This record gives sequence, C-alpha cells and structure tokens, in this order.
Amino acid sequence: MGVVTEIALPYFLSHPAAPAPWPGIVVIHEGNGITAQLLRVCQRLSSAGYAAIAPDLYYRVGGSESGNFAKLMGSIDADVVLADVERAAVTLRGLGASSIGVTGFCMGGLFTYRRAVAGGAFDAAVGFYGAGIAHGLATPQCPTLLFFGGRDPWIPEADIEAVRAHHPSTIVYAEATHGFMRDGSGDYDEAAATDAWSRMLDFFGSHLH
Repeated sequence: MGVVTEIALPYFLSHPAAPAPWPGIVVIHEGNGITAQLLRVCQRLSSAGYAAIAPDLYYRVGGSESGNFAKLMGSIDADVVLADVERAAVTLRGLGASSIGVTGFCMGGLFTYRRAVAGGAFDAAVGFYGAGIAHGLATPQCPTLLFFGGRDPWIPEADIEAVRAHHPSTIVYAEATHGFMRDGSGDYDEAAATDAWSRMLDFFGSHLH
C-alpha cells in the first residue's frame, strides 16, 4: 500500500428529500464505531425531518471495525473528537441546516455531553448512556437531555444518580440496560427505546428550528 493522503472527515449523511433548510443533527457513534444500526438511526431522523450526519471518528486509525473495541477506544484524543464533531456540524450548516443538534450513544453519549458543555455550533443535545459523564459534570451551553438504563452494567448506579442530581431532567429507565436503543441486539429494550425516541424527537422539536 502506498502513502495514505490526509483525507477530510468521512461521514454518513441522510436528509429529507425536500430541499433545505431543515434542522440538522450530528449522530456520534458508540465505541465500536459506525454500524448499520447507527445508519438506521440517521435514516429514522431524516424520516422525522432532520438532516443527520454520522462522522467516522476512527478514520485516522483505519476506520470503524479496523481493530477491536479496546484498540479503537484507546486511539482517540478527546479534543480531536470534539473538533471532529464540530466539523460535522459545520458540514450540515454548509448544506443548509437551519439549526444543529447532537446525539450519541455509549461513547457517543459522553461526547454529546462534552460537546454541549464546550458550546459551539449546537442548539440542543441528547445523550444516551454516556459512561463518564458523572466525572465531568458541568453546565451545558445548550439545552441538554440525558438517558440511562437503570440496570447498566458499565455505569454505576451512583454515577447515574449524580448525573440526575445535577441534571434533574435526566431520564432513567429502571429495567433497561446499556445499549437499550440498539435494535437488533440482546440489549434492546423496546419499551424504553420507543419512549426515549419520542422524548428525543419532542426535545429536538422544541429546540431546533
């Protein structure tokens, strides 16, 4: 293989058939990278009227599925990820998005929160089961809604309670586990996922115009 030329941030993009402007949402992948399930999330958001962009945050180390979960997670730099998420938002603006939200799952849930705290291009944020949020609680610069499963084996109950104490609007589904939004997996919880999806759309509908 020859020398690899530096490339622009790669992404999956889905948007309504109607021409812009439409509200846009950056979708941040889980620790295992871009998956078919994540692309379905983007398409569902577009069906609801949003332009959705999912950047591959692992492209500098070979892209999603180029290594195991631990290797890929260990390869990223938090500041670089936050900058990439901002770049994805700028891409949406360039396509005609009228406002920008951000959402993410697992690792993406954590970076959704960090991006909301950092401010920038975003008008609203919705994060799902982001481990580590409790250890960096701060004041988001845009309206922010967080979701957790009460039986999450990766996020201690004390951490979830700390987040809920700091952000009283946080939703916890008592019987759901980590990955409850991941349809097609053993962790999928239809009741929690359906309710959370509805709440997310209502939240974005209130804050993105």
